[in-house]
Amino acid sequence: MDLSSTAYVILGMLRHEPRSGYEIKAAVDNSTRFFWAASYGQIYPELRRLAEAGLVEGTASPRGDRKRIVYEITADGEAELKAWLRRPPETTEMREEGLLKLFFAGVLEPAEAVETLRAMRRQRLGLVERLRSLEPQKAEVEPKDPYPLLVLRAGIEFNEWFAGWCERMESELLAPARQKGSG
Repeated sequence: MDLSSTAYVILGMLRHEPRSGYEIKAAVDNSTRFFWAASYGQIYPELRRLAEAGLVEGTASPRGDRKRIVYEITADGEAELKAWLRRPPETTEMREEGLLKLFFAGVLEPAEAVETLRAMRRQRLGLVERLRSLEPQKAEVEPKDPYPLLVLRAGIEFNEWFAGWCERMESELLAPARQKGSG
């Protein structure tokens, strides 16, 4: 069976404990979302496909009047997750609206394009702050599984680098204007 990246996100989120679709989405939003997001519109159809394939099993677990299905990974699902983890990564994708805007910023004055860089820098520094606040939690909660902390630290370092890059590019874009002013 050919699985989507979202399917592997789900299998990974179920590797330690059974979860509902809502709980999977919450776990994604507090972890992988920073580098690999998944929406409810992706999660629920994938859960159905994974259940049909026998890779997860769902059990009705209503809360009050709310329907709720809690899923857990099966032995076949765990085997599929491990097989996927052993294959080399194939996808390198980055979606950054600021870079997209910067790519087309040639129609603007450099001072206007600089505002995009400044906004991206602020956003990245805010993300660094948020990721750093998660670091003690991850170190404490998952001492037997160092990999989420390792990836968190990659996110911190990447965003610090990105913020620095924005600052360097701002200086580069503004340098010709400064040279004109001093000449």
